[in-house]
Amino acid sequence: MHTLDICHIRNNADLYAQTCLSRNYPNLASNPSRIIELIDYHQALQEDAKSLRERANALQKQLLVLKVEGQNVEGALKEAREIKTKLLEVEKEEGDVMSKIEELALALPNITSKETPRGAEFEVLCYVNADEKTIQIKDSKGKPISYVDIGTQLGIIEFASADAASGSGWYYLVGAGALLEQALVSYALAFTTRQGWTPVSPPSLVYSHIPAACEFQPRDSSGEQQVYHIAQDEKDKIRGVPEISLTRTSDIALAGMKANAIISESELPLKRVAASRCYRPEAEARAADTKGLYRVYELTKVELFAWTKPDKEEMEYMLDEMVDIQTDILGALGLTCRVLDMPVRNLSARETRKIAIEAFFPSRAVGKTPDDIQEAGWGEIASVSFCTDYQSRRLATRMRDAGGGTLGFPWTVNGTVLAVPKVLAALLEIGWDGEEGIVRLPKVLHQFMGTDRIEGPKRNVPLLHEFIPNTLTVNKVEYLVMGAWMPVLLLLWNVLEWRYSRLNFGNELIRQELVKLESRDAEVHDRN
Repeated sequence: MHTLDICHIRNNADLYAQTCLSRNYPNLASNPSRIIELIDYHQALQEDAKSLRERANALQKQLLVLKVEGQNVEGALKEAREIKTKLLEVEKEEGDVMSKIEELALALPNITSKETPRGAEFEVLCYVNADEKTIQIKDSKGKPISYVDIGTQLGIIEFASADAASGSGWYYLVGAGALLEQALVSYALAFTTRQGWTPVSPPSLVYSHIPAACEFQPRDSSGEQQVYHIAQDEKDKIRGVPEISLTRTSDIALAGMKANAIISESELPLKRVAASRCYRPEAEARAADTKGLYRVYELTKVELFAWTKPDKEEMEYMLDEMVDIQTDILGALGLTCRVLDMPVRNLSARETRKIAIEAFFPSRAVGKTPDDIQEAGWGEIASVSFCTDYQSRRLATRMRDAGGGTLGFPWTVNGTVLAVPKVLAALLEIGWDGEEGIVRLPKVLHQFMGTDRIEGPKRNVPLLHEFIPNTLTVNKVEYLVMGAWMPVLLLLWNVLEWRYSRLNFGNELIRQELVKLESRDAEVHDRN
């Protein structure tokens, strides 16, 4: 049962309408005024129903008198039947109007925090492992290599086999890649539990109304599917069993832990951390444009989720704690990051404020001018979302005050510690040693990986990109020399390999013929 604050919407209709416009939900901007109209209409219906009930009660008394006096009651009975029919119609209309009011109110976004930057520009709060203004693109050869190429060369990421098994937008992590995923999760859980967060292993399936209450509707305004629904058995449909869905992220299942529940104020803040597989069908819309691990249908994430008192200071404190945890973890992994206060245009409906953390991917900045590098190389890998009572009201999560009397609604805050595929991709790029053909791992992962590096299969011929000059400004003589002798060396190498293989093949033929001769001699000897 939803417990929305309809009164607050009515008293702040202009604020809600402006919020819709600033969040780029123009189709919802008329909802507040429409809600007011429906509330007025609902009140008029209530008055009609009240009048009908009063008239019905009066007729009930009148019928008693008429019966006692032995008078004709047909006229009174007819009117009573008409009133009953009309009252049922009015009550049904009341219910329909309230359902419409709730539908319009549920669609409204959360009120934007005053701290959220207005417009379309984010605000950089700080950097991690970087200068405030300068971001260096480093690689042993001076030319950044994409994590897709690195992972493929090392044999730890497979996209082609996933295409055959599941289609585009899926992937296999193999060998050290799979171990690295588990190492990242183990490291994040170990770190957060030391900070007082209780680990949870959540379900991947929840009732479909849970993600809907957390804001993730089956389809958003652009028509993209946001939730994978599980086909329901006909018997369950008949029995009225609710539909179930795969979770997009573990904070949905965590929020559902307290659905229709009452939390004591003394328990707050209630802090949980979970690692889970996440399922995001809308990645399909971008899969054709984005190669690799950045936009995928299924991924592993580590999430923080907290219920706090409905107090701004409490929420700000939780913000600082979550961001500190994120930056400590990502910083220890050696990632170059920046922390952003996201603008109002980037907020989802549930968020009143959002802090995003982006990592620098050197390969994304290849070919960009120095001025463009500041923006081109970044990709979001973590975030913190403030939701005030948006989710708790929709999930009917209540808070009982310290006195044990008044019931209120706790506020919720959630944050992604690690979106594992994205972090894994960033680690491959920053740890790549092109000269040795290995990825050097950050120290904090050594104990979880049992090694300080990721090595790939040995190769005989160097990769082509190692012979390509880093920039077009390379010395022309060097370029000509490189262009002259490198192909010759490669050809010579291939010829030698071919000659060696032919020599081995010839030796094998000779050995086989000798075996045949020995076998024949043995047969002749046996006959004699």
